[in-house]
Amino acid sequence: MTSNFPGISSSPMISVMSAIQLAWTHRLIWATSRLLVNYPEPYRSQILDYLFMPNFGASLHILKVEIGGDGQSTDGTEPSHMHYENDENYFRGYEWWLMKEAKKRNPNIKLIGLPWAFPGWIGRGQNWPYNHPDVTAYYIVSWILGAKQYHNLDIDYIGIWNERSFSSKYIKLLRYTLDKQGLQRVRIIASDNMWEPISFFMMFDCELHQVVDIIGAHYPGTRTVPNALATQKKLWASEDYSTFNDEVGAGCWARILNQNYVNGNMTSTIAWNLVASYYEDLPFGRDGLMTAQEPWSGYYAVEGPIWITAHTTQFTHPGWHYLQVDGRLEHGGSYVALTDGLGNLTIIIETMTYRHSQCIRPPLLPFIVLPQKATFYLKGSFVSKFLCVSHLLHFFSLCFLSLQVHEGMFSLNLDVDEVYTLTTLTTGRKGTYPDPPQSKPFPSNYKDDFNIRNPPFSEAPHFADQTGVFEYFVNTSDPGDHIFTLRQVVVQRPITWASDADQAISIIGDFKWVNVSITCDVYIEHLGNGGVFIAGRVNNGGIYVRHSKGLFFWVFADGTYQVTGDLSGKEVLMKGMSGVRARVWHTLTLNLKGSSASGSLNGYPLWENVTLSETSHGWAAIGTRSFEFAQFDNFHIEAS
Repeated sequence: MTSNFPGISSSPMISVMSAIQLAWTHRLIWATSRLLVNYPEPYRSQILDYLFMPNFGASLHILKVEIGGDGQSTDGTEPSHMHYENDENYFRGYEWWLMKEAKKRNPNIKLIGLPWAFPGWIGRGQNWPYNHPDVTAYYIVSWILGAKQYHNLDIDYIGIWNERSFSSKYIKLLRYTLDKQGLQRVRIIASDNMWEPISFFMMFDCELHQVVDIIGAHYPGTRTVPNALATQKKLWASEDYSTFNDEVGAGCWARILNQNYVNGNMTSTIAWNLVASYYEDLPFGRDGLMTAQEPWSGYYAVEGPIWITAHTTQFTHPGWHYLQVDGRLEHGGSYVALTDGLGNLTIIIETMTYRHSQCIRPPLLPFIVLPQKATFYLKGSFVSKFLCVSHLLHFFSLCFLSLQVHEGMFSLNLDVDEVYTLTTLTTGRKGTYPDPPQSKPFPSNYKDDFNIRNPPFSEAPHFADQTGVFEYFVNTSDPGDHIFTLRQVVVQRPITWASDADQAISIIGDFKWVNVSITCDVYIEHLGNGGVFIAGRVNNGGIYVRHSKGLFFWVFADGTYQVTGDLSGKEVLMKGMSGVRARVWHTLTLNLKGSSASGSLNGYPLWENVTLSETSHGWAAIGTRSFEFAQFDNFHIEAS
């Protein structure tokens, strides 16, 4: 195969495209960085360096974060900055922290915000954010303003609603509201779903065409559609990858990073998810660029997708231009070429085979890639360039091999399942740290009295909210010994993205646990139908949390209790009177051993000899009967 460059192309002469921003990055959407914030130092900083530090690891160009909406977004819930209409707090959750850490390492990183869910008050009783578009626009713009006012963060791009319907009226009103608040620089991405119908509507609605800056599609399979191309807008794979981070996942990432541009003219590819820092048995476990799911041990793993990313991000920067080349190698594989317009050139080549590069979605049609010799011709200002070669297997220094370009020509022998970067840059390296601590399971004896003195409204270590939001709380109303507690604070069902449970639930621990004893002090605030539970062997979370099975020990404000085999409460195994009252602290204990279960209230046996039909396993959990205020304290697990 031969290619000619003025740039690079399989055609004799080609021209450089107009300025196209390059942005290869990743997103922590869907509560997938929940455990990262609880990592001890220095391991937390090391993980962040591998993700964001320029010329060290993944060197990400863009960070896309969830605008927390109190609802389930695949692997958990993230708190909103406005739980209620008259409530504003720009310190909830870990997204602010993560954005600041990314900016600290790379001040030039671009930031994107996108909502998955919205707090219930926006819908005015309906599961729809567009009935009052002015309210929704105000809510989103307040998040952008809060990012700047409280964290000095400039949000560069804003989305509409992840993988859900869009409203042209809302998009236009969002642009108007942004401009009215002096946020003209914030660009709009729509619609974070499929290429259609947003492209079609933009072709016939001049105002919509004007206010949408980027068309973002999810999992496009490296392809676009004619309408999207006809808009002449920037096209982004605004969510992609979503694949287990083993060798096949790395191959998937390498292939689509190149071929999204080669086949689909997409100039940015954003991977879900940033770092697999959530319990692995939640949906899409380990579908991150690297793995960091053990804050209790400090263990983390730098996976292949980190170095696949580095082959592009360490040798290009946002603002570089793609050269308009064919990009298809004669015997399979692809290449792209980019320049900064100042004389620098970077070429990324991938030869991923079908078996080595299948992404989780969409399905990939079979293809063949063979070993080959590729010959390239440089033209124009690139004729006399000296190129350093970084090879996937040798990403230890900038130049594992140097190429002297002779009269604008060079050749390279390419094997299959390889990635090469050829560049004029003199930066880039494979950053390293000493090995982290050894992997360990979740502690078998774990206590939390929530007295860490973290700020109110932040989250307790290792708890992963699946429906509802559980925050540190300072109890000032007759607290007794319970001054610092964990409180469930969402009292209205949010505008959901997934099928959230009707109960609020937060999980913790080891999914393999079978025999456990769980103790927790509980406080029902709702005088009517209020109720709380503790649970063991919880077998589902994330988007499947509604269907969770396990053993749930409930107490209610009306003085009754239930033992159920599921979160919904439909599978009742035992029930009776408990004497529990609202606004009084009580201590619940749940014991699970083999096929037998028993429960105590305030240290006295309340029920026993519940026989389980099968000996399952799963997390421990706490939660509430509905979306209601309730508090928890002195949580203790013993597993054997």
